[in-house]
Amino acid sequence: MKAQSKAQQRAAGAALSAKRGETDKSELQGASRDMFDSMTEAELEEMASTPRKGKPERKG
Repeated sequence: MKAQSKAQQRAAGAALSAKRGETDKSELQGASRDMFDSMTEAELEEMASTPRKGKPERKG
């Protein structure tokens, strides 16, 4: 699944970082914590790597 907004992409990146052990899970909040619990590392990587050009800041 591709990210639909820049905010969604940033949340996926934060969750991916925690999933890989680069940051603590306790630092996650909101959407990134939900993504960490419900998505695989591959899904998070796909969402975080979506090109940002033309994406809105927030999903409308």
